[in-house]
Amino acid sequence: MTENPVHFGTDGWRALIADTFTFENVMACAQATADHFRDTYGEGRTVITGFDTRFLSDDFALAVARVMAGNGFRVQLADRPAPTPALSYRIIEAQACGGVIVTSSHNPGNWNGFKVKPHYGGSASPEIVADIERRVPAILANPRSVKLAPANSSLIERFDPLPGYLETLGAKVDLQRLRSAGLRVAVDPMYGAGMGLFERLLEGGSTTVTAIHNERNPAFPGIRAPEPIESNLGSFMSLLASGSYNVGVANDGDADRVGFVDEHGVYIDQLRSFALLVNYLLGERKLRGPVVKSVTTTNMAAILAKHYGVELYETPVGFKYIGPLMMEKDALIGGEESGGYGFRGHLPERDGILAGLYLLDYVAASGKPPSELLNDVFAITGAHYYERIDIELEPGSNERFKSLLNAANPAEIAGHTVIRSDRTDGWRFFIDDGWLLFRLSGTEPLLRIYTEVKSADLVRPVLDAGKKLAGLPA
Repeated sequence: MTENPVHFGTDGWRALIADTFTFENVMACAQATADHFRDTYGEGRTVITGFDTRFLSDDFALAVARVMAGNGFRVQLADRPAPTPALSYRIIEAQACGGVIVTSSHNPGNWNGFKVKPHYGGSASPEIVADIERRVPAILANPRSVKLAPANSSLIERFDPLPGYLETLGAKVDLQRLRSAGLRVAVDPMYGAGMGLFERLLEGGSTTVTAIHNERNPAFPGIRAPEPIESNLGSFMSLLASGSYNVGVANDGDADRVGFVDEHGVYIDQLRSFALLVNYLLGERKLRGPVVKSVTTTNMAAILAKHYGVELYETPVGFKYIGPLMMEKDALIGGEESGGYGFRGHLPERDGILAGLYLLDYVAASGKPPSELLNDVFAITGAHYYERIDIELEPGSNERFKSLLNAANPAEIAGHTVIRSDRTDGWRFFIDDGWLLFRLSGTEPLLRIYTEVKSADLVRPVLDAGKKLAGLPA
């Protein structure tokens, strides 16, 4: 049987354009998805299809739409690049059986990807993507099994993905307060699908929005990749460091993730950002409900949950785990280390635009800049310090490292006694001052080492100890 080029990771199938991400493979994956939707929901349902700003994303999305129409589905195809959460919202709004979004999220510009969203608009479960994956080889072995409608099929309808989405965002925060707050907001959509949205949402008052990287450019010039982390936000942080802005919000390529920069141009890491949003909802807005977090994100969330008297739940990495648990527990917020945060009453999915609006509302409602709001968090949790390093491994070496880490049983790390360990997702070791975690990528030879501790001086020693534990040079 044909070797399977389609492998879904934490959220979607991603691959290099013109290498594995080809029209042939994309259409085979679309046919497999259509077969899954038909077997799960029946025939004649609606499927939403959309795309980001990457090279050929709109053409790949049209190919997906043609396959869906060829299988008898009514297809709503976005007429412009749009955030993944906007398309997820459309799935719910249109009562569709699901959707496909052509995006590679935060990967470099030579990548593209294929995200599947079931009827509830969240990330597809491991069971769903496994079912789609297993169907692909037989389809590739028999190309005639791909059912392809013409591009002008009456079953394909173009739609504007933004109005309904922007309207629902406006119901989550007091936009009038934000517009009249006189905030000086800087945004960086990183050439991605979130471009222009904060301007549309906040226009008409004394608040001003200044944007950089605010046009479609699939090369993502000047940045390694459209991922809103410190190493990719140099020019944005410099803009904020001028002292001319109250807060900065950056989004990744499909705008489901967010990065925050404070009024001094200092990057607020993803774990601290999650703690800020938890404190905003529980403390500032006085809402109540469980908090869900992945194993790789901050222990500050657990401390805040205990402080406000709500439950905290922990999952493996990925919104394919976080989203369903949020629905089951009616959770107030869910978050992961990548900068993806989801919220009750919206979507069981990450939304970087809504997360940005919530931070702006926190600043407007409290009258405090982000640095002071973070100090308010620390007054409850104590300061926490985080860092992650990604180590490229030799191809084929993942199994060797897995065996090595399976055997690891350290008594101490960087001079601190190991209190306990767990393997919820990877290998995590707790010390009195924090934790150290190892995770191997499921799709590439890559080892990620994470730590969060209560002392800035301890971050590097713990990571060095982690390298040593994994048999790597410090």
